[in-house]
Amino acid sequence: MRDELTSLLADLVGIDSQNPVLVEGASGEEELAQYVARWLEAAGFEVEVEEAAPRRPNVIGVAPGSGGGRTLMLNAHMDTVALGGMERALEPRVENGRLYGRGAYDMKGGLAAILMAARDAAAGGLAGDVVVTAVADEELASVGTAAVAAARRADGAIVTEPTELQVAVAHRGFVAFEVETVGRAAHGSRPELGIDAVAHMGYVLVGLHTLDRSLRAEPSHPLLRSGSLHTGVIEGGVEFSTYPDRCLVTGERRTIPGESTEAALQELVELLEAAGRDVEDFEASARVTFAREPFEVAEDDPVVELVKRHAGATGVVGVPFWTDAALLAGAGIPTVVFGPAGAGAHGDVEWVDLASVERCREVLVAAIREFCG
Repeated sequence: MRDELTSLLADLVGIDSQNPVLVEGASGEEELAQYVARWLEAAGFEVEVEEAAPRRPNVIGVAPGSGGGRTLMLNAHMDTVALGGMERALEPRVENGRLYGRGAYDMKGGLAAILMAARDAAAGGLAGDVVVTAVADEELASVGTAAVAAARRADGAIVTEPTELQVAVAHRGFVAFEVETVGRAAHGSRPELGIDAVAHMGYVLVGLHTLDRSLRAEPSHPLLRSGSLHTGVIEGGVEFSTYPDRCLVTGERRTIPGESTEAALQELVELLEAAGRDVEDFEASARVTFAREPFEVAEDDPVVELVKRHAGATGVVGVPFWTDAALLAGAGIPTVVFGPAGAGAHGDVEWVDLASVERCREVLVAAIREFCG
């Protein structure tokens, strides 16, 4: 079984599926979606390929049950980030029980596990349906799972993002934001005419740094501890001899359950108001450009207890990164995150532990059979 799983995973990694919005000119998920669709059809699934956005396909595979059982959804994304500085990124290789290549860990290992687990569990006959959702665009805007969550129903879901074989019941959300300071352009020799938007942004940056430190100094969530904040990009000015009339900072506020997008924006507004009281001619604005909610599911939810029991887990964890679990849970589908072990997500050396992918498959098979009946 391990040889078949390794071969499948190698095929998945060998297909370029860089997110085309993140990587200009990338082909996206189309070739990989075709492969997954053919694989599921060969395994006897009812398969639909649906565009979540133009040329951004989802693959939905259903193994219908005989009736009277619950429906379980298995979710994994097909897209990857850029190849970056990774050597032979699309030439999967196995060394010391690890499979290397872009997407091996994030998250084609999880995708391979759900494909084989769904096939193996369905082959034994199920009362309920098992639904495989191989989705587009998780690495950016998650249009794939957003489309699934809007159109599909299930009694439970498992997202196989890498969790090191731990059962994850919570993760942070995020709020992408922009802060802009406005100055007045003037010749560098005329300070009485110019207003330095870049210098004014300095007060904002100090405030953002202080806010981040205060958030992390007061952890309030048992698994995720606290939210956080960081700046990502700053731009402003046109040349050294001109007062800059504009400066823009983009950043990210990571949120924990109970923290809303609206509250995160209000933090920024209050920060700018405070700067305005201290700085002459200060003019600034803040806006949210994109946001996703955090995720949390009760530890005693049936789908959580099911995966815990079959995984032999004694407890649960929270993971720091965002996953599509938040969208499924937001649509009213009880969801848990459970996936293989490895390292190097978004890095130049990425690998997944093959034994953990096989263990993930085993746990999923047992969970499907019990949940679907």
